[in-house]
Amino acid sequence: MKKSDAKLDSWMKEVAPSTKLRLWYGHDSERFAEFRRRYAAELKGNPPLAELRKLGKGRVVTLLYGSRELKRNHAIVLQSLLQRKSPASAA
Repeated sequence: MKKSDAKLDSWMKEVAPSTKLRLWYGHDSERFAEFRRRYAAELKGNPPLAELRKLGKGRVVTLLYGSRELKRNHAIVLQSLLQRKSPASAA
C-alpha cells in the first residue's frame, strides 16, 4: 500500500529507525537482538516517542512497517517500548 492511499491520522517518521541502523540490520535475523538494543537507544529521550505514547493513551494505535518479517521488525520493538510504563507515569 502506498502511504498516499492509507487513511492515516498521523505519520511519525521520527520514531522510525535511522537509515544507518536499518541498513546495518538488513533484516538479518541474527542481528535482531542488537538491532532491538540500538533502536531502543535511538528512541531513548525521543520527544516524538513520548508524543506517540500520549496520543495512544486509551486508544488503539496501529504501527506500520515495510518488512515481510512479522516477528522481527521495528514495529515489534516500538510496540514493546510503548507498552512499558513511561518514567512520568511510574511516579
